[in-house]
Amino acid sequence: MKCVISVLGKDRTGIVAAVATVLTECGANIDDINQTILGANEIFSMTMLVTLAPEVCNFNEVQERLNEAGENLGTQITIQREDVFRYMHEI
Repeated sequence: MKCVISVLGKDRTGIVAAVATVLTECGANIDDINQTILGANEIFSMTMLVTLAPEVCNFNEVQERLNEAGENLGTQITIQREDVFRYMHEI
């Protein structure tokens, strides 16, 4: 299952590592990644396209683990199924 993950928050060390660790532990593969630091306020923004392995962790489990990581990092992490993401932007 393909999913889009968005991360937004104050830049700090370890954000990419924490998200990648959760995904690795869930058996997910990072297919594409784009990150940037926005403006003088150093806002970290990252978007990832990932493939989940539902036999290892289902969508809800991955979402819960990413939410926990986001709370620990002080960032907002959202995950959406790619098909839902695409349909939202076609309307």
